[in-house]
Amino acid sequence: MPVYEEQQLQEISRQFQIYGEILHAETCKIGHINETYSATYDQGGTRVRYVHQKINRHVFKDPPAVMENLERVCRHLRQKLEARGVSQITRRCLTIVPARDGRPYYVDRNGDYWRTFLFIEGVQTFEAVQSPGQAFEAGRAFGEFQQLLVDLPGPRLHETIPDFHNTRKRFAAFLEAVEKDPANRAREARAEIEFALRRESITGVILDAMARGRIPERITHNDTKFNNVLMDVATGEAMCVVDLDTVMPGCALYDFGDMVRTTTSPTLEDERDLSKVRMQLPVFEKLVAGYLSAAGAFLTPTERRLLPFAGKLITFETGLRFLTDFLTGDMYFRIHRPGHNLDRCRTQFKLVESIEQQEEAMQRIVDRWDGGPTRRRPRQLRVGRRSVAGHSTAES
Repeated sequence: MPVYEEQQLQEISRQFQIYGEILHAETCKIGHINETYSATYDQGGTRVRYVHQKINRHVFKDPPAVMENLERVCRHLRQKLEARGVSQITRRCLTIVPARDGRPYYVDRNGDYWRTFLFIEGVQTFEAVQSPGQAFEAGRAFGEFQQLLVDLPGPRLHETIPDFHNTRKRFAAFLEAVEKDPANRAREARAEIEFALRRESITGVILDAMARGRIPERITHNDTKFNNVLMDVATGEAMCVVDLDTVMPGCALYDFGDMVRTTTSPTLEDERDLSKVRMQLPVFEKLVAGYLSAAGAFLTPTERRLLPFAGKLITFETGLRFLTDFLTGDMYFRIHRPGHNLDRCRTQFKLVESIEQQEEAMQRIVDRWDGGPTRRRPRQLRVGRRSVAGHSTAES
């Protein structure tokens, strides 16, 4: 095993309430942040799989808070699904396996935090959408996730990464990285730096709307990549939303925006052939239909009108984060080759351009969707020197 030796992982596995003999374990090459392993156990002659994961303490400074959020959210999701009489709940909601001492995590001798989940069988993930139907399923899954958590009892969830989607602060961090240029890389990214500077004016649109009370705070996933939805192998149905470390108070628009970013382009997020990167309008239309079929009942008119803009904003913000990480020496996202974060940035910025070219058509799709509480025409928001349909922070 490339990161942890199997013998060490077996020692970790014995710290959790798992009964049976561990047969083997292997690395799961998923995500940019945590170390993840699948382990197979023999339990009375039946093979059962679990997921062991080491939480990245560099990214998540307070792992107990992360796990407290995760426990509360999973418990509430399970209760809601049970109340609805839903079948196969262990395939539709993460099951946390407690440590021997009853806590939802184990701390090893190095101070690293580990947690364990029941492995969900018969599902698969995709790095890129293969059909509009998959986009519908992803939109429905994340919309339902938000809808199920609308009535989560207090107290307020912990902010596991403060200001995670504060685009203004992301932009300020980018400016600092350009100015200090600690890895001496700014000259390699001049075009991307200029691209970002030209779009500074969009960074505060949603933040200002929330500050003025036009958009409510909600419990959101905050990392709604397409590959965070598990799809049933046989039926293609979206079964479970995973990677819940960033579930915390946030904005529903950010979740939808990240869905646009990761579902509407046919490429991976680090595609080097930028001619392939484009926002596919038919896929967007299915994404909107799936999302609003679940979330349309609780979204406000302002949230609904800002859905297309959110796709552009979060794609821009993500590209900005990749660019900042590249400029500062690849400290946050795992890379697999030199310049990997710059490649990721370029892909995101190309997608931003594609969204900008089709934004009016995207807005018309949202406006005519007939399953929600309002179909009013959007007003105009002045961004810089031009007006963009549907992006007002002063609407009610």
